Amino acid sequence: MTTSTHSSAQQQAVLSPGLILLMAVATGLAAASNYYAQPLLETIARAFHLSVNQAGFIVTTAQLGYAFGLLFLVPLGDMFERRSMIVVMTLLSAAGLLITANSTSISMMLVGTALTGLFSVVAQVLVPLAATLAEPARRGKIVGMIMSGLLLGILLARTVSGLLAALGGWRTVYWVASVLMVIMSAVLWRVLPQHKQNTHLNYLQLMKSIFTLFFFTPVLRTRALIGMFIFANFSALWTSMAFLLAGPSYGYSEGVIGLFGLVGAAGALAATRAGHLADKGKAQLTTTCGLVLLLLSWSAVAYGQHSIISLILGIIVLDLCVQGVHITNQSVIYKLMPEARNRLTAGYMTSYFIGGAAGSVVSAAAFQAAGWYGVCTAGAIFCVINLVVWLFGHKHRFG
Repeated sequence: MTTSTHSSAQQQAVLSPGLILLMAVATGLAAASNYYAQPLLETIARAFHLSVNQAGFIVTTAQLGYAFGLLFLVPLGDMFERRSMIVVMTLLSAAGLLITANSTSISMMLVGTALTGLFSVVAQVLVPLAATLAEPARRGKIVGMIMSGLLLGILLARTVSGLLAALGGWRTVYWVASVLMVIMSAVLWRVLPQHKQNTHLNYLQLMKSIFTLFFFTPVLRTRALIGMFIFANFSALWTSMAFLLAGPSYGYSEGVIGLFGLVGAAGALAATRAGHLADKGKAQLTTTCGLVLLLLSWSAVAYGQHSIISLILGIIVLDLCVQGVHITNQSVIYKLMPEARNRLTAGYMTSYFIGGAAGSVVSAAAFQAAGWYGVCTAGAIFCVINLVVWLFGHKHRFG
């Protein structure tokens, strides 16, 4: 048996279907921690006497904390043993959720939100670990499965949050989530294999190498910019949608608003095949189709102010495109440098969540200034910019 064959057999043995499912659930639970507030923004705004813009900053704080963690914590996965790192980060994220659950002021809530966002980047340590353990021929498919778990966590967080808030108030979801994160940390400690990447770089060299990779690797740079704008679209939609659905047009309760996460989940599940297509060399086709459909989806979302069917269709298509392009981006960059997957993830995902934070800020401001049509106009502008980025990258064979 050759060394490569032996390595492949080891990988297959370690990355069993059960472990893939566990990692998908863990990434989803970690990512969900940043999104429980979205369907509750109106309720939280009333509790702390906040404006729409001020309430939107809760989401922005979570995303900025996540971006900070991506840049400064995720690269450590190329230095330290990953199982221990994953467990510690999961527990610290649970601590942030507990602070939020006990908040007596908006300042305390923002501290808890920032702490949770910072350490919930554990999801982005799990994804490159899965890519490392996967055999090359199935890497895109497995990354797609893990990333689908992540996006499902983001979307279903809204449903769970709305339902729990309807049952026991907005703090309930944070209590429940913190307990689940503690339980998950124990399971991950028991089940995950130990894995340490061989690197001779110190922390400062790791950080420097992220910027070097970003600026001197055209594929990473193009995919990171695309990721930034697709997540700006996603965030623009979900940040302000609670205000639309709770407002005069529909007047829905928190529980009903939370159920819209299930609509987004349908789109996310439909995108799981994107990683398989990337394995077959169709990444450019998947990206082009996804970005064009993403732009078109905003027409249906905009008419959603008058038609709930149109809104639902728009959400499904938008989330399908965001997830499909995102999975494709991840599959492409993980082929670049196996020894630097955490740093590649840090560079890509930092850009991705900066886009998310920008989308939240722009969305809240647009809704306050011009209502739902203002939000949809902002989303369409993000799409047009992204198509320009992709056309330029594709023309120069950088995508």
